[in-house]
Amino acid sequence: MKQPDLPTNRSMPTSTIIPVLAYADVRAAVESLCRSFGFVERLRIGRHRSQLSCGEGSVVVMEGSFAEPCDTLPKLGLSHSVMVRVSDVNSHYHQAKSSGVLIVNPPTDYPYGERQYSAEDLGGHLWTFSQTIEDVNPEAWGGILLEETG
Repeated sequence: MKQPDLPTNRSMPTSTIIPVLAYADVRAAVESLCRSFGFVERLRIGRHRSQLSCGEGSVVVMEGSFAEPCDTLPKLGLSHSVMVRVSDVNSHYHQAKSSGVLIVNPPTDYPYGERQYSAEDLGGHLWTFSQTIEDVNPEAWGGILLEETG
């Protein structure tokens, strides 16, 4: 499925598909991934999350695991998830829901300018689908932009 051009949001990487990997120590993971694999830290979100870039690709590094419940997701027992940027999250959500996918978190607007929902696939993998609803300066919600994309 070819995605139309997606709007820009400084709070999000420009990649369409974004793996989210959990580590016990985000700062150590960021330093190692940058040093070992050539990633560049793009956005730092406190000490618990960072966005990394490599060419046109991106990865998000987060603290902990999806095995620990948080305010928007239940305990899933995973060490990773995949984020996919889409042009219309509501249509995507209705398509997924009508096909019987387990919805973990319904479409929700977030202060970083994204509307997202999360679902679990038949293999138990967590997917978050994200639509940019506005371009938000990361400093407005506590992020630190280290590298512009685009």
